[in-house]
Amino acid sequence: MAESKSTPITAEMYDYVLAHNPPLNAAQRDIVDLTHQKFPEAAGMQSAEEQGALLAFLVRLIGARHVVEVGTFTGFSALSMAQALPADGTLIACDISEEWTAYGREAWAGAGVADRIDLRIAPALETLRAMRAEPHIDLAYLDADKGGYIAYWEELVPRLRPGGLIVADNVLYRGEVIDPAATGSALAIRAFNDHVQADARMEAVMLTVADGVTLARKR
Repeated sequence: MAESKSTPITAEMYDYVLAHNPPLNAAQRDIVDLTHQKFPEAAGMQSAEEQGALLAFLVRLIGARHVVEVGTFTGFSALSMAQALPADGTLIACDISEEWTAYGREAWAGAGVADRIDLRIAPALETLRAMRAEPHIDLAYLDADKGGYIAYWEELVPRLRPGGLIVADNVLYRGEVIDPAATGSALAIRAFNDHVQADARMEAVMLTVADGVTLARKR
């Protein structure tokens, strides 16, 4: 069995990590805090604070101009990426909840990036399939219902430009992904991880960031 070199992430260590990442700006902090206040039981669906910085970094790193997000919740990750886009960049945000995304809309407007975000309230597969078929997406962030990950992947990959990225969240699914008795979302994520690994169109690396993040680049 391979030996892990990962450092255990205690509360103190996590504070240290956040202190050495770009700090959340006022708009990001407001939506993070508001999400925990308004939806305490669902707040775990929000991307981790360090993921906001990572997504923004990746947008800038590859010079992304066209971004797609599958699963927006209250808008923290979309806000983080939109702020990193150039002024004429676009982010299509896919979600099915008017209630949750209403908080995102308000945050995006307050941060001055609402004109960069095209929120589409509909099943994500419908939104993805309605997009033009040729490669045009620079970066896609996948953080939605786990049972839909493979289907979303199959719609995104052909539309991704060469060198473009797909970032998939929750690929460790609370550690349940390795449970032989895994069911539901954990089992779906395990199938997704195997699907990604076998996809010759992409090269991917799985990282132990937050609940597990896979970065996949189109060859």
